[in-house]
Amino acid sequence: MQSKAKTVAEYMASLPADRREALAAVRTTILANLDRGFEEGMSYGMIGYHVPHALFPAGYHCDPKQPLPYAGLASQSGHMSLYLMGVYFDPADAKWLATEWKKAGKKLDMGKSCIRFKKLEDVPLDVVAAAIRRMPLAKYVGMYEAQLAQMGKGKSAKAAGKKVAGKKAAAVKAKPAKKPAAKKAAAKKK
Repeated sequence: MQSKAKTVAEYMASLPADRREALAAVRTTILANLDRGFEEGMSYGMIGYHVPHALFPAGYHCDPKQPLPYAGLASQSGHMSLYLMGVYFDPADAKWLATEWKKAGKKLDMGKSCIRFKKLEDVPLDVVAAAIRRMPLAKYVGMYEAQLAQMGKGKSAKAAGKKVAGKKAAAVKAKPAKKPAAKKAAAKKK
């Protein structure tokens, strides 16, 4: 169920209170652990975290006008979803995630492209935090390029994206992730 919201704040405001609370907690966890350079915004009708074109000019191979997606957070009709694209690039990361989720005493409902949950109590936030930290920007871009090469699409995207902000992907030092407006306002008051 794609939202027509133009901003993350608008998206969050459109949700029922219980879903807003759950997604806000997961969102806060993502933002607190997100590597420098990733940005938050609306994409594909949900909250998205992506590598901006300024750092990866090639964009997303399915639609190069879109920045490279990294993670997503959505309210669907029957559940909420957390998308962690990096986990799907690396079977070792997927196995790690499943093991840690289970260790936390939670049942993992993981599809081909998302983790589904019905309430916040279904999500071990510490595992989500660790998963986000395990996939920094440079590693993510490198894995994405490797996936493109395996699919036979590596030449054009690799040529455009090999250098991230003028540096090799392994040496990316980017700007901090953008903070949501509510966090900025709270920080100014302190």
